[in-house]
This record gives sequence, C-alpha cells and structure tokens, in this order.
Amino acid sequence: MKRNIVIAAVTAAALIGGGTATALATTGDDEGSARQAATTQLSNDDVRDDRDDDAEKTVSADVTASEAIASALKHTSGTVVSAELDDEDDGNKVVWTVDVLSGDNTWHSVSVDPANGKVLGSHTDDEDDTAQVRAALKGSSVTAEEAAKTAAGKGVVTSVDLDDDGKKKSWEAETRTSGGAEQDWKIDLASGKVTADRADAQDDDADDADDQD
Repeated sequence: MKRNIVIAAVTAAALIGGGTATALATTGDDEGSARQAATTQLSNDDVRDDRDDDAEKTVSADVTASEAIASALKHTSGTVVSAELDDEDDGNKVVWTVDVLSGDNTWHSVSVDPANGKVLGSHTDDEDDTAQVRAALKGSSVTAEEAAKTAAGKGVVTSVDLDDDGKKKSWEAETRTSGGAEQDWKIDLASGKVTADRADAQDDDADDADDQD
C-alpha cells in the first residue's frame, strides 16, 4: 500500500521536474527482484527440507530392505519383484511396500513396518506385465532379497526393483548415505555384480542443468 502512494507522488513530481519516474521504476524492479530472490530462496529451502525429511525417514527405518522382503515372503509366498521404503497414502507413516508375484500369477502388495518388520497388511493388485516379469526372471539366480543385501554395501537401501526393459535385465537398487546423498545401482541377475547406474546419473545431471537454466 505504501509503495503505491510513493509511486503516485513521484509520478506527479516527474510531470514537473522530469526524470524522477525512471528512478522509481528502477526501484520497483529492484523490489520485484528482491521478492523473486526471496521466493527462489524459499523454494531451495523447501527442497532441502524435503531431502532432510527423506534422510530422516531412511535413518528411522530399523528394518533393512532384505529383512522387509523376508518378512513379506513369510506372509505371502511367491517372488518379490520390488520393495520400496515409502509414505503411506495418508502421508503420516513410512512403510516398506513389497510387491510379491504369487504362483498363480496374482500380485500382492505387502506393507511391512520399518520399525519392527511386522506385516501391517496386504492387498492384491492388477498388473499387466506378469509375463514380461516371468520372462525376465527366468534363469535368474539372484533374488530381490539377495540384491538388496548386495547393494547394502553401498549405503542404506531404500528401494530395489526389477528392471525388465531392454536387453540387459537387472535389479535396480537405490541407496542413501548418512548425509542424504542418493545413488542408483544395477545388480546383475546372474552374477549379483553391482555397478553404478550411469544412465540414471546422466539423467540427474541433465535435470540439474535444466533447473539451473
């Protein structure tokens, strides 16, 4: 409100003396730039807060990915295709969500408590890639549980998932360090060898470059 009054006053003065209105316009731009900078700062702070929250969730998970998978399999027999530490729908609690493909080709989503490993519940899902998943895992000697254990040597595993796209099938695992840094890994389905996911790292670098632009 005060800024509008000043604009009116200086604009009137500009009609008499000239040149002053230009100075005011510059001042207004500075204020706009300041507000934009503040907004950018807030956005950056929000991103950091989200990362801190994610890191805190990871640290609070006493049950590892491999332990969550083992617990889910005790409850629902079958083949684990993925496991992820994630928020529940209400966003108030973090759980392990483990997807299990049973022998009758039924998909089960099993929720496991990250604090004690107890199964909180499960429900069936409809998936249309059952045949593709079966084909990718045919002849595989490394399970999701074993992949999670292997990737744990790189950091705290927050997810493990079957990558059944392309020619080279593998398990994909995401790890997080104590400082909150994330890294994606590929685990060979036959040998269990762990390699850094270079393609994902390149995608992240491209996204960071786009954000800076």
